[in-house]
Amino acid sequence: MTESSTAARPRRAAKKSTWKTLLRDILVIFVVAVLVSFLIKTFVVRSFYIPSGSMENTLQVNDRIIVNELEPKLFPLQRGDVIVFKDPGGWLPPLAPKPTNPISSAVNATLDFVGLSASDSDQHLVKRLIGLPGDKVSCCNALGQMSVNGVPLKEPYVLLPAGVEAVSHDDFSVTVPAGAVWVMGDNRYNSADSRYHMDDPGKGFVPLNDVVGRAFVLSWPVDHWTLLSDYPEVFAGVDAAKAGH
Repeated sequence: MTESSTAARPRRAAKKSTWKTLLRDILVIFVVAVLVSFLIKTFVVRSFYIPSGSMENTLQVNDRIIVNELEPKLFPLQRGDVIVFKDPGGWLPPLAPKPTNPISSAVNATLDFVGLSASDSDQHLVKRLIGLPGDKVSCCNALGQMSVNGVPLKEPYVLLPAGVEAVSHDDFSVTVPAGAVWVMGDNRYNSADSRYHMDDPGKGFVPLNDVVGRAFVLSWPVDHWTLLSDYPEVFAGVDAAKAGH
């Protein structure tokens, strides 16, 4: 055996070992990235798409939003927040079976796992939070406005049919119980929200335990990108009025 062939053998072994180390490192990085994405999706933020027009013009059908799951788990919700919540019971029709393709199902399951997709968006609802526990929410006054704790609201986000001034077709007056919120869609005449479930066992209130989180960014499509406001000026004075009762 020549000296050159003896020297080539360690070089080939070293090259093979380098490739193994590289593949191992790539695999470790991939696994860690997937786990971090899963943890972020489970405990911090999550993506949802908008399946209906009940929040127009704030949100359009098929828009995607990013939801902060730390609210209300760690931080309190505010009036005016756009929130995502699970069906409290009877708000959504039964799900129709969907045709399944093994490949697309596997891809969607993977994207769901890491939080880049939300195939269960049609099992959740998106509305604007109007009343917190203890609030009295009523509609409508002589100007067609809704009031919270007796304070009339000027709501710039509301979409109404042409020529209509009242922000709700139906009059109502409710006091939000502890552990729940009152929600309404921005597209007031095309939103089956708290108003339309007042005869349900839950009286139209959404348990805080069913709230997934607060939507804070409209992320897709790119030309719709915006931060979602809770309009603090709309609800200015509501807390003071509540404390004075």
